[in-house]
Amino acid sequence: MFLGTHTPRLDDKGRLILPAKFRDELAEGLVITKGQERCLYVFPMAEFHRLAEQLQQAPVTHKAARAYSRVFFASAFDQVPDKQGRITVPPALRDYAGLRRELAVIGASSRVEVWDSEAWQGYLAESEESFADIEEGVLPGF
Repeated sequence: MFLGTHTPRLDDKGRLILPAKFRDELAEGLVITKGQERCLYVFPMAEFHRLAEQLQQAPVTHKAARAYSRVFFASAFDQVPDKQGRITVPPALRDYAGLRRELAVIGASSRVEVWDSEAWQGYLAESEESFADIEEGVLPGF
């Protein structure tokens, strides 16, 4: 499980040093792709395969499922971190997420999310108030 918020930097070659806490789970390989709210999703290979199987269960006649699958898979890049725990964020994904030098890398349970630091701060400013007001109906028994 991925937890916490980390603040690495993107180097001049578009590489990101993965947080030490995340490296073991991602060491065998990962997939990085477009996520919602203009962030990037980083999945361990096994989790990506599980999601791919779920998406393949959607009927090909379902327009929204086709559209989501196209963007999700067409934007996906698989790689193995180097010995320093670095991955390269492809230029198209850097552009999509508006990544500059300062990043926020967050644990989001079964995935890692990569955000431009300013975009993450803006998202938190907008979302923390509603988070504080979430009712039990959204999270039963919590």
